[in-house]
Amino acid sequence: MAEVPDVYADQFQLNLGPLGCTLNFQVSGANPVAPGSPPPIERVATIRLSLQHLKAMAFILHKQIVGYEAQAQLSTGLPVDVLRALQIRQEDWEAFWRP
Repeated sequence: MAEVPDVYADQFQLNLGPLGCTLNFQVSGANPVAPGSPPPIERVATIRLSLQHLKAMAFILHKQIVGYEAQAQLSTGLPVDVLRALQIRQEDWEAFWRP
C-alpha cells in the first residue's frame, strides 16, 4: 500500500470553475526576502474536487471549528493585518464565526 503524504501548508490558493475547483496548498520559503520582492512559495499539494464536495467540506469544517471553540471556551481570531491581506472585513469575519 502506498504511503500517504503528510504535508504542512501556511498558504493556499483556490481556483473555481463551472465543473469543480482546485485547492493548491503552499509553504513559504524559509529565508527572508528583500522588501518589495515576492517571497518564494513551494506548492506542497493539489486537491481537485467538485463544487458540491467543497461546499460540504466548508460546512463541516465550520461546524467542527465552532463546536470545538465552544467546548474549549476559546475563540481563535486572526490579526487585523492578516484579515486585510485576505480582503476580509472585520465585521464579515465576526458575523461568519458568531454562534
